[in-house]
Amino acid sequence: MRRVALVGAGMTPFKEHFDLGIKDLVPMAVTEMEATVDKGLDRGDIQAAWFGELSTTDGFPTGILADSCGLLDIPVSRVENACATGQDALRNAFYAVSSGYFDVALVVGADKVRETSSRATFWEWMGMTRDMAWDFPLGLVAPANFALHVQRYLHESPATKEHLAMIAVKNHMHALTNPKAQLRHTITVEQAMNAPMVAEPFGLFDCTPQSDGGAAVLIVGEEVVDRYTDKPVWIRGVGLGLDRVMHQHKVDMTMFPATQKAAKASFKMAGLMPKDIDVAEVHDCFTGVELISYEDLGFAERFEGYKLVEAHDTTVGGKIPVNPSGGLKGKGHPPGATGIAQCVELFEQLRGESTNQVEGAKVALAHNIGGPTAVAAVTILGSSKD
Repeated sequence: MRRVALVGAGMTPFKEHFDLGIKDLVPMAVTEMEATVDKGLDRGDIQAAWFGELSTTDGFPTGILADSCGLLDIPVSRVENACATGQDALRNAFYAVSSGYFDVALVVGADKVRETSSRATFWEWMGMTRDMAWDFPLGLVAPANFALHVQRYLHESPATKEHLAMIAVKNHMHALTNPKAQLRHTITVEQAMNAPMVAEPFGLFDCTPQSDGGAAVLIVGEEVVDRYTDKPVWIRGVGLGLDRVMHQHKVDMTMFPATQKAAKASFKMAGLMPKDIDVAEVHDCFTGVELISYEDLGFAERFEGYKLVEAHDTTVGGKIPVNPSGGLKGKGHPPGATGIAQCVELFEQLRGESTNQVEGAKVALAHNIGGPTAVAAVTILGSSKD
């Protein structure tokens, strides 16, 4: 397998785009990406595209990408894998380029959660990503689904709801400097602790907002990198992990085995260890998911993730900054776009161009977990090949 690099990365603002559809957001993201390709991009160079997208009422997804971006002469493949969709699209494109079959590939993630000001579209999508035989009919939509894990975790570990509130405060603070973030305002621990309850133990400020948006990256084989940039960001490792779908079949609700499997595969491919990571974008659809993921990714020992929070180690300036973009909590979460948007942030971090720059960042990790906690993706990026 040859080395593969990101040479361009861009995204739309994440927010409720009531006035825009997928047909608007996809070309916007691609145009934003083009602007970051240092030596320019002729779209005729793109040989294939992968589109990470969960659901849209705008029509046929791959056709929309090809048509709206003027890419009618290349193959376009759609990937759907719950909240791991964006990174899984990147993983598939990475394999195609690393094999040598393609030299230049486009990866796009986009979603429209808010088609109207009502909640109808969101709940229709939620039903598509849950077990329809058991979980969803009993009300295990995303907040309740993840709440089962986090409530058990808080019962068995020293962590408390205050630690969850501290994560929310951190990610809101990080989002302040991100011009593409949806929630650019600060909150306090007291506000988070006293917010209306959504699903115990999650209050309102423990939950990601509903978001629309798109993100795109351009990846190329090592032989043609110099044609596009002198500052590539290399894909060092990719991994995808799965777990049981139905909660009554899961062995331990205080961890996410899918994340552990994805991380193991990605670290093995990269030849790296958790201690080598300088900055991370970790899936924080709910604050407690970020906390558990510290341990599943190897940043903390079992039931000791709260120590990173108390020491502010995961804040920019700390030992392992997590979610300098604001994370899903502050930046927003259009599911198909999220994994790609994480890589956009890390592309900027590793080139020293982020609005919330982590000093000296050379190795970065992106992580998603989705569905009924049954799938996870991990991507490791580096400023150098080795």
